[in-house]
Amino acid sequence: MEPAFTTLSYFDGLNFAARASAPALFSVGLMDTVCPPSTVFAAFRHWAADRKEIATWEFNGHEGGGPDQTLRAIAFIGDIVSAVTT
Repeated sequence: MEPAFTTLSYFDGLNFAARASAPALFSVGLMDTVCPPSTVFAAFRHWAADRKEIATWEFNGHEGGGPDQTLRAIAFIGDIVSAVTT
């Protein structure tokens, strides 16, 4: 199992973003040392879906917006569901 996870660690979301068709809410912490913000912004720019948003957290690290981002994600999903059901 470990070799599989090692291989998967080399994948970058940017490589698949141009194929994306699902709505997406991105979150980026500008102090993130795990996923550099430049990689998140690159994936966001290449995301091919019609609906996409990004939340930028100026002073946060890898945790992004934490509970504030969770509330934003719930609202994002609610907007999508209401658009589909109306």
